[in-house]
Amino acid sequence: MQHDENATSMGSMSLSDPPVMELMKRYRVQAAHFIPGAPRDDPEHRLHGHCFSVELHVRGPVDPRLGWVIDFGDITAAWQPLFERIDHHLLNDVVGMDDPSAEGVARWIHRRLAPELPQLFRVVVVETARRRGSYPNETSGEHQKT
Repeated sequence: MQHDENATSMGSMSLSDPPVMELMKRYRVQAAHFIPGAPRDDPEHRLHGHCFSVELHVRGPVDPRLGWVIDFGDITAAWQPLFERIDHHLLNDVVGMDDPSAEGVARWIHRRLAPELPQLFRVVVVETARRRGSYPNETSGEHQKT
């Protein structure tokens, strides 16, 4: 299995089926944003930037021939076009991104990446060590079955 220091895997074994594993690949994005709906005296209302961490979580059965769910390089290849649209950009200006909050960015990435990466089941966007958003979540109703 390809080793990647930014990737993790976990799963459970079944006697009759290949194990279903969860993988995570992490990327860094430098971008600016402001939250128009925040109160005017809130720092989030003003233009500011972050070094976002974007985690792409995939889930699926281990291919018995290859010994992995998906090549981490395939995750990166699917991610690259979206990365180029948001890295070092003002997120408020990105086409289709109506909400540049961590939650909104996670939703925007998930909705565009899922068709290219069918094993994708969650996107987590970390703004700071104490602030993150993920999509989908338990209440979004958009979990994918594997």
